[in-house]
This record gives sequence, structure tokens and C-alpha cells, in this order.
Amino acid sequence: MKVLLIGANGQLGHCFQDICPKSWTLLVTNSQKLDITDSLAVDNYVSIYRPDVIVNAAAFTAVDKAEDEYELAYQVNAIGPKNLAMVSQKYNAKLVHVSTDYVFDGTKNQPYVESDKTNPINVYGKTKRKGELAVLENAPSAMIIRTSWVFSEYGNNFVKTMLKLASEKSELSVVDDQIGNPTYAGDIAKVIIKLLERNADGGIYHYCGDKSTSWFLFTKEILDIALEQKLLVQAPNVFPINTQSFPTKAKRPLYSVMSMDKLKKYCLSGSNWREKLISCISKIKSI
Repeated sequence: MKVLLIGANGQLGHCFQDICPKSWTLLVTNSQKLDITDSLAVDNYVSIYRPDVIVNAAAFTAVDKAEDEYELAYQVNAIGPKNLAMVSQKYNAKLVHVSTDYVFDGTKNQPYVESDKTNPINVYGKTKRKGELAVLENAPSAMIIRTSWVFSEYGNNFVKTMLKLASEKSELSVVDDQIGNPTYAGDIAKVIIKLLERNADGGIYHYCGDKSTSWFLFTKEILDIALEQKLLVQAPNVFPINTQSFPTKAKRPLYSVMSMDKLKKYCLSGSNWREKLISCISKIKSI
């Protein structure tokens, strides 16, 4: 199987390359090699290489920055997926598109299912939802994987940010009223591979960490593990605060926990994020 990976330099892109089956032919691109917002460039690339599968791991993920850079976020998160969906149909390739829990407004008090109404409350979420709709409209057989709170040993993410701050500060204040599911990027890559191997139906799927938590409690786990692994000599004091005490340019959903029951059809379950956090921090330490 020939797979075209879009967004090879991101967290998911790196992890996908690490575990891609050796029997697959993997073509990797980044924004320098292929501008997915350019429909002619996308068509030309796919017409030449004719992949069986296109995995779109590219996105504009800077949530606060998106509030000031709507057009760029829209191009990458909505127009890019539309272009990929159109060429996937034209050249008979299966499209896998990665989306986010931030398509929801966070007002629900139980895990979101795939069919729940979306109502994004920030530019990032709105542009990602537009991307979902463009994919569904132009490539009905595509798979959309919504995930959340992604971390890994690659790129910039919450785990790395907290480790850096912990090495510099004696006190940290972290939001405790936003609830979600941390997810290791390598496990997202793994579930995409398994869904492709099992020839899963098109549509939207939720995949994330197995247990919900807050940013505050997630931070506590990060620091505890870092101490155990002697990545930190001493951890700072960490204090819980509410969202109102930590204003950001973009609003965040207070509750974005997602149900993964739909994946049970393919014998798949959520990522054991604490186990993967231990191995992730170990890899960060070795780097």
C-alpha cells in the first residue's frame, strides 16, 4: 500500500513515520514540499504519485494565534482538507483526516459522541469544523479522526512546556476546570494504521486518552514522572486556578471528553495516556 503523509514534520507526522508498517510505501511531505492550500499543486502531486491512502496530519494548531491569523488558519484547516478530499475522490485514494475535540463548545456533562452537534467557540475549532464538513462533502468514504490534548516527544506541546517551566520556576498556576483526554501522538498513528488495515468504514471517529483529567492534574502527573526519572531535581509548587483567572485570547471548551464506543466495532480502545506519558518523558530525557 502506498501512503501519502501530509504534515510529516508535526507530532503525529513524526510518530506515523516511526511506526509505519515496513510493507507500506510511505511518501512524506511538509508545507515546503507541498502546499495543501494550493489546489493545483495538490492535484499535480497526487496525479504523479497516485497513493492508495492520503493521511492528513497537517493543521494550524496554535489556538490563540489563530484568533489573529484567521485567514491562514482557515486556509490550512479548511481549504487544505477540501483540496485533499477532492483529489482523493478524483484519483481513488482513501483519505484519513485528523480533527479535534475543539469542534465542541464544552457545555455537555457527559462524553461527546460522533453524532453530537458541534459548536466551536474559537477560530481554531471553527476552521477545523469547516475542514471536517469539506471532507465529508467531497469525500464521503473518508475517515475523520477527532482527537485531543496531543503530546509526544516531538515538536511543541503541553508536556514539554510544563517540563521547561518546571525547570525555571518555583511555582506554577495551572487551569483545573478544563477537562479533557490527553492523547499520545504515537497512539493516534497506531489507530490510523489499524483502521486502514481493517478497512474501516468512512465517517467520523473519536480517539483519545482512556481517562479524562484536568490540565492541573495532568501537570501533576508530568512532574511526578519527571521526578521519578530524575529529569527534575525538584518540582515547583503547582496551584489549581479556574479559567477566568487565566484569560487567553481564544476561549477553550470546559469539557471536551469524547466517547470512543464507535471504535469498539474494530476492537480498538483508548490510549493509556499515563503509561505513554512515562515513556514519552523518558524519550524527552534521552534527547
